[in-house]
Amino acid sequence: MRSIDYDQGTDLELAQLARAGDETAFAEIVRRYSPRVFRFAGKFFRQRSVVEEVAQEVFMKAFTQLDSYEGRGSMEGWLTRITTNTCLNMLRSTKRRPELTVSDLTEDETSWMENRLAGAADESFKSSEKRLVAADLADRVLEKLSPDDRLVLTLVDGEDASIKEVADMTGWSESKVKVQAFRARRRMRQAVERLWGQ
Repeated sequence: MRSIDYDQGTDLELAQLARAGDETAFAEIVRRYSPRVFRFAGKFFRQRSVVEEVAQEVFMKAFTQLDSYEGRGSMEGWLTRITTNTCLNMLRSTKRRPELTVSDLTEDETSWMENRLAGAADESFKSSEKRLVAADLADRVLEKLSPDDRLVLTLVDGEDASIKEVADMTGWSESKVKVQAFRARRRMRQAVERLWGQ
């Protein structure tokens, strides 16, 4: 393993080299998985600076916890669990945001909601611009939910993770994941209905 081609090395080889103090090996882990960590953290936080802060924290934790990576599961899964926990902890440490009101919405978002309320058909979603507005509105409603609700909806509905995968990432039981997802979807519907009622 002395003359390893870093970009061809397995995750386990890189982890072993990084544990032994090889900075280049750890830099290769960061290069491979930072796009995934950034994308995942971006589902929870809108500001680029916060996403960067999360990524830094994730890789700092990964570096200090390399001894716990034994190569049984994928490095990507291991880092996703660290990212999930880091995002959840950051969400919990920030103050609960106030409810979203119509005055908080952009003109595009308000227009989209009015069209939706007027019974706009599914054709309104066909243009990518309108899909982006709808996605942004969903993100803004998600921001108002509790960290646990936001996490479970992002993983189950946003990432299409299975109940078992979410349980593995969060340390929750599968039944807790199911109940949390059910309640979170209901709370999100209620938040949207409150907006519509305004």
